[in-house]
Amino acid sequence: MATGVTPNVVLPEPSLPEVHSSVSVSRSPIYWRRLLGFIGPGFLISVGYMDPGNWATDIAGGSRFGYTLLFVIMASNLMAILLQSLSLKLGVATERDLAQICHESFGPKISFGLWIMAEIAIAACDLAEVIGSAIALELLFHIPLFYGVLITGLDVLLILLLQRWGFRYVEALVIALIGTIIAMFGVQMFLSKPEYWPALRNLVIPSSSIITNPDMLYIAIGMLGATVMPHNLYLHSSIVQSRRYKRTPEGKREAIHMANIDSALALTLALFVNAAILVVAAAVFNRSGHFDVAAIQDAYKLLSPLVGAAGASTLFAVALLASGQNSSITGTLAGQIVMEGFIHLRLSPWLRRLITRTLAIIPTIIVVAVTGERGTEKLLLLSQVILSLQLSFAVIPLVIFTGNRKKMGEFVNGRWLQGLAWATAGLIAGLNAWLLIETAMGH
Repeated sequence: MATGVTPNVVLPEPSLPEVHSSVSVSRSPIYWRRLLGFIGPGFLISVGYMDPGNWATDIAGGSRFGYTLLFVIMASNLMAILLQSLSLKLGVATERDLAQICHESFGPKISFGLWIMAEIAIAACDLAEVIGSAIALELLFHIPLFYGVLITGLDVLLILLLQRWGFRYVEALVIALIGTIIAMFGVQMFLSKPEYWPALRNLVIPSSSIITNPDMLYIAIGMLGATVMPHNLYLHSSIVQSRRYKRTPEGKREAIHMANIDSALALTLALFVNAAILVVAAAVFNRSGHFDVAAIQDAYKLLSPLVGAAGASTLFAVALLASGQNSSITGTLAGQIVMEGFIHLRLSPWLRRLITRTLAIIPTIIVVAVTGERGTEKLLLLSQVILSLQLSFAVIPLVIFTGNRKKMGEFVNGRWLQGLAWATAGLIAGLNAWLLIETAMGH
C-alpha cells in the first residue's frame, strides 16, 4: 500500500560548490550584455597556454629556427580551442565536471588511478610555476633562487582572500595579469623590430622542414605536447558552471554558445602571447646569431643589449612574474576539482594549496641547492615531459563522454566533431609518445 511519503533523494554535490552558479548573467535582449556575464572562465583556462613552462620551448624555437615554428603554435592553439570547447560543453550539458563523471563512470579503482595521474600533472605544472616565479623574482629584485622558491608559497594567501570576496575577483585578477603579459610583449615586439611578413607567412603556412629537420621536429613536438594542459580540461568543465544561467535546454544552449566565444577569445590572446615570445626570440637572438638561447635567464641577460633598450629585460621579467602567478591561481582551483571529483575528499582550501605547493617546492629547493640555476632549466623540461605523459588520461575520457548520447543528450558530439576529436586525441597521444621516447633516449 502506498504511503504517499516520498523517499529522500540525495542529489550529488555540484562541482566547486562554493562558486557554483554564483555569478549572475544578464537576461537583457542585448546580445553583448548577455555575453559579458560569461566572460571570465576562458581567461582562467588560457593561463595554462602562456605559463612559464611554455616559455622555454618558444624561446628555443625562435632563437634556433627563426619564425618557422610559428605554424606549430597556431596548430596547437586550434587543437586547444577544440578540446576546451568539448570540456565546457561537458560541464554545461551534464552539470558535472570531468573528474566527477570519470568517478561515476569508471568505478573506484580506475577513478583512483586517474586521480593520481591528474595530481601528478598538477604538481608538474605547479613546479613550472614555482620555477618561473622564482626566476622572475631573481631577475627583478636579485632575490636568490632558493629564497624566491620559498616566497612563491605565499601566494596561497592572496588566492584565499580573493575567493572569499567572490569568483569574479579571481577572474578579474587573472585578466589583469594577462593584460600585463600582453602589454609587456606588445612593447617587446615593437622594440625588437621583427620582419612581420615572414612571421605572418610562417604562422599560416607550414614549412616542410618542420618534419624533415629532426631538431626542429623535436622542439615542435615539445610545443604541441605542452600546449594542452591536462588540468585545464578538468578546470574548464567545472568553472563554466559558475554562471547562473537557466538549467534548461535553451539556457544550456546559450551558455555553451557564450562560453565558446569566451574560450576562443581568450585562447586567441594566448596565441598572441606565445607567438610574440617566439617572434621576439627570432628577431633578437636568431637575427644576431645567438642560436642556442633556451634558458629564460639567458634570454633576460641578452635582451636589453641586443635590442638596445635599457628596459627590455625588465619588461620580460615582469611578464614572467605575471605568468607564474596567474598559473598558480588556476592550479589551485584545478587541484580542488580533481580531489573532490575523483575521491570525494574535501579539504580546506589553505590545506589543499599548502600540500600542492609543498610538493612543487621540495624538488625545486633540492635542485636549486645542488645544481643552481642551470638545474632549473632541466627541471622545467622535466615538468613538461610529465605533463605530456598525463595528457591522454584526460583527453580520451573527455572525447568518450562528449560522444555519449546518454550523458550529453541533445548536446552530444555530431559524427564529424567526434571524428575530429578522436583524430586530435590520437595525434596528441602519438606526438607525446614520440617526445617521451626521444627524451628517454637522451635526445
